[in-house]
Amino acid sequence: VQLQASGGGLVQAGGSLRLSCAVSGSINSAGWYRQVLWQEREFVAAITRGGRVRYLDSVKGRFTISRDSQMKTVYLQMNSLQPEDTGVYYCASSEDRESGIFYPFGDDDYWGQGTLVTVSS
Repeated sequence: VQLQASGGGLVQAGGSLRLSCAVSGSINSAGWYRQVLWQEREFVAAITRGGRVRYLDSVKGRFTISRDSQMKTVYLQMNSLQPEDTGVYYCASSEDRESGIFYPFGDDDYWGQGTLVTVSS
């Protein structure tokens, strides 16, 4: 499985971006994490093939994770962006059906390269 993330950029506070993660291979769950250089990688959102979703509390109501029917592309629609949303966003995926929902994605799962999101105040 290979993941290719895209869609990052520079946006003003209050603006929107949509991240995409192109998936080659078969997966059953996917998610987004973000990282600021001096901090640990932080879970943002996850979705399963069955449509179950989970979000970081601070992005609920602002971010929406979705996927196409074949789970070949996973999206993260980010609205009302704030400077604290700045970071490198990574997509993750797993053949496990519950990764990201009941337990985090791990080192044995698949990770894409990051895409940088910068929100200016």
